[in-house]
Amino acid sequence: MGESKPSHLFSFARRTSLFLLSIATLIFEINLSRIFSVTQFYHFAFMIVSLALLGFGASGTLLAIFPRAGRRKPAQSLGTISLAAALSISGAYILVNQVPFDSFSIAWDQRQVGIFALHYLVLALPFFFSGMAVGLLLEIFPNSAGTVYATNLIGSAAGCLAALAAPQFLGGEGTLVLSSGIAALGGLVSLLTALEKSFVDKLVVILTGMVLIFTCFGLWHQVYFGSPLPAFELEISPYKGLSYALQYPGAETISQQWNAFSRVDLISSPGIRSLPGISYRYTAPPPAEYGLLVDGDNLNPVVLPDAELSFTGYFLESVAYQLRPDAGVLLLEPGGGLDLLTALNQGAQQVTAVEPNPIIIEQVYIYSLPGVQQVQETGRSYLRRSKQSYDVVILSLTEGYHPVRSGAYSLSEDYSHTVEAYQDALERLDEDGILVIRSWLQIPPSEFLRSFVLAVTALEHNGLDPQEHIAAIRSYNAGLLIIKNRPFSPEELETVRTFSAERAFDLVYLPGIRPDEVNRYNILSEPLYYQAFSAFLHATERQAWLKAYQYEVSPPTDNHPFFGHYFKWSQAPAIIAELGKSWQPFGGAGYFVLLVLLGFAVVMAGLIILLPLGFVRRSAVAPKTRVTSFAYFGSIGLAFLLVEIPLVQHLILYLGHPAYALTTALFSILLFSGIGSLNSRRFSQRNAIAALILLILIAPWLLNTIFDATLGFSLFIRGTIAVATLAPLGFLMGIPFPSGITKMESSAPDLIPWVWGVNGAFSVISSILAALIALSVGFSWSLLAGAACYTGAWQAAKHLGGQR
Repeated sequence: MGESKPSHLFSFARRTSLFLLSIATLIFEINLSRIFSVTQFYHFAFMIVSLALLGFGASGTLLAIFPRAGRRKPAQSLGTISLAAALSISGAYILVNQVPFDSFSIAWDQRQVGIFALHYLVLALPFFFSGMAVGLLLEIFPNSAGTVYATNLIGSAAGCLAALAAPQFLGGEGTLVLSSGIAALGGLVSLLTALEKSFVDKLVVILTGMVLIFTCFGLWHQVYFGSPLPAFELEISPYKGLSYALQYPGAETISQQWNAFSRVDLISSPGIRSLPGISYRYTAPPPAEYGLLVDGDNLNPVVLPDAELSFTGYFLESVAYQLRPDAGVLLLEPGGGLDLLTALNQGAQQVTAVEPNPIIIEQVYIYSLPGVQQVQETGRSYLRRSKQSYDVVILSLTEGYHPVRSGAYSLSEDYSHTVEAYQDALERLDEDGILVIRSWLQIPPSEFLRSFVLAVTALEHNGLDPQEHIAAIRSYNAGLLIIKNRPFSPEELETVRTFSAERAFDLVYLPGIRPDEVNRYNILSEPLYYQAFSAFLHATERQAWLKAYQYEVSPPTDNHPFFGHYFKWSQAPAIIAELGKSWQPFGGAGYFVLLVLLGFAVVMAGLIILLPLGFVRRSAVAPKTRVTSFAYFGSIGLAFLLVEIPLVQHLILYLGHPAYALTTALFSILLFSGIGSLNSRRFSQRNAIAALILLILIAPWLLNTIFDATLGFSLFIRGTIAVATLAPLGFLMGIPFPSGITKMESSAPDLIPWVWGVNGAFSVISSILAALIALSVGFSWSLLAGAACYTGAWQAAKHLGGQR
């Protein structure tokens, strides 16, 4: 019989095996979300958390049904599970990549439903095997629950750092190969320490060695040739902008680079001639351009050197340089540099270009032109940190046109278009400076109207009368806001009128505008934008007007930063009637995708929880114990992500990029949760949960106070402060689970695999529920919901085994 003592199992080699498997799992999870952002759309990246937790929860189900599985030879079992995880990482990716899911045709092609379900299940397999490893060790050695849980969490924290660093060297595909190899290495470490090896065990060792050899070859191929093995090369959705652009005869990729948060492609094509929003009075041929795409979408034109630049005077934004000649300009995230080229050619004296993506700065020559100051940072972070004033501040529009009718982009967080962001931008204006914001036009008014509502709200929060501080004009497909801290002078208003008339742009709103001045050039059946803007601005009850409007155009805030979320329940009948008739992901279902996912998660969680009850020995476990265990582990499963997701949101503004925020939050919470798990026996379970609830409730105030005071520090120092600030919260979040397992050992050891599944099942629900709460009412309510769930766990802990 194999080893059975904890001192043997938790030798250095065994802990190393679990540690490596945990690293591999987190690398796979984070990297998979990046890969799906490139190959598909954000819906898929969002689902990764859900399917990962489904895999973890399902492992508890299997262990509850087969409680003796793997107990006799734990070292061999751990090695075999690690090998299965390694094979499933590569196998699941290859299957999903070679049998792609078509989200656009799912409404009429029933095969896509089966493909979607297949993807969901196979991608959950690596997490299933990783959960099996943790659950098996918890079942065999409940006395060492803190050590097992800590090893898993600390390994996961290390995986976060590796997932951040690896893509810039290995690309997304190479990072996936790396995660498979690390899982196999963990299995080999465990297998080589086994005292007994059967023929099957030796075969597993050989297979593991083959996986490691394949990993080394795949990584060598990626580094030496700069491309992945053919079987691993990404198959991008035919509906992404990159796929469309490369279909044009003569189109080719010039460069392709990965970093921690994006893949950037620069392509050459004779078909790229993009001048978004330009006046129809510009009649010369458009210049030759390259196409710049981030994550395979939102093509930004890059005008080639030595191009004739007279076209720059026909953009909406050019009015800024008529109003402010020889301006000092701040451009926020100009992407391919079209706004930057316009500023330089229209007479800007000095241009500060704030762009967060270092690959874009490196690939686009315009950032290196004379008169340009480069700043590698997100626009929002720079606005908060900088103290410099500018004549003109421009929020560049680099996102492609996305119809709002389907709600397909509701979940995209946008911290550049919130009330606080507009206030930050207004603070960077000099005494008589102007803020310029461009938006896409859609009918009925939505995106442009929401920008106007945001500007009005920001001005009013600053104590200004918006009627005297905003001007709005439009072309045939784009609109422009001009916002000032001072009222517009008569000379400035005349400049806007003359500029618009010369370039056939329509006035939408000016102080003192007359109805006969609107809808003259790009003629609509009704002056819809003028009517909507005026109606909102002059409404006596603005909230009532917003509530009655057909789209959700209330001003987003940092607590609710969903600029692309226009859905109202009154639209539901129309969306259902048009389902499958609009060329959008998921047939135009948009917002309902979240609800369907939540329903699917609830069904799967129900199966995970209820199915094992039929296999657990009922005579050995009292009904009250089952109910209490269900309540306790379900509550902490719900609570963990309800708290974690808002913490990530708080870090985005502070650290300047979602990738850095996600990695820092996950690293901090997982690392210090692991440390808390190791020390869980030293603390009273209920006292620790009570302290955690209190800390969650004061977290928004505490984080905002610390972050506002230190926002001007370097990124490294800010990252260190963020880790230290989240440490107490992470430490306390690591105590409830292992302390609960310790109690289960004395009261109901047969239920330990089941409660592992319960915890995972409720985490599946929590990941989607947190997104729904944030989208509906804001991130702060998700924190409150997390605190409420921990309160339920605090109450259940009183009856969970003997009270400590």
